[in-house]
Amino acid sequence: MRIKTSMPLTLAEKIVDGALAAGRAESMHPLTVVVLNAGGHVVASKSEDGSGILRFDVARGKAWGALGMGVSSRLIRDRLSKRPVFQNALAAASDGRFVPVPGGVLVLDDDGDTIGAVGISGDSSEKDEYCAINGARAAGLATEPAEPDPDWRGTSLSDIDEDN
Repeated sequence: MRIKTSMPLTLAEKIVDGALAAGRAESMHPLTVVVLNAGGHVVASKSEDGSGILRFDVARGKAWGALGMGVSSRLIRDRLSKRPVFQNALAAASDGRFVPVPGGVLVLDDDGDTIGAVGISGDSSEKDEYCAINGARAAGLATEPAEPDPDWRGTSLSDIDEDN
């Protein structure tokens, strides 16, 4: 039997390593990176030394929410910020795997089709998203969103709540 893989391990590893390299180049806090295939299954993950034990679950939740809703976790946050009841319903429907803050991006192939998602947790959500986008770019792939928040450098962990 032959099965077409949406996110081969070698590609997922390039995304993870590219994202971590982007974080180190910007002297970010320790990061955890999770790459999911189109079916929502973990293909690759790495946590840097010093990354908190909840970071995997947060990173996976960012990627899983983006994949489940078909848009980046930043767009989910923006669209649902005034709809807390719907956010709570999505969290319940996903058994708590839904994290609606930036840092989860869709990964697109050359045809623009979604082949998976990457989620990152460890620094501010905007910096996490920056690394996710750059990780996909390092693997030669596109993302949704195509560009990070223009003010990602100006964010810090002290500017946000603990949901990062």
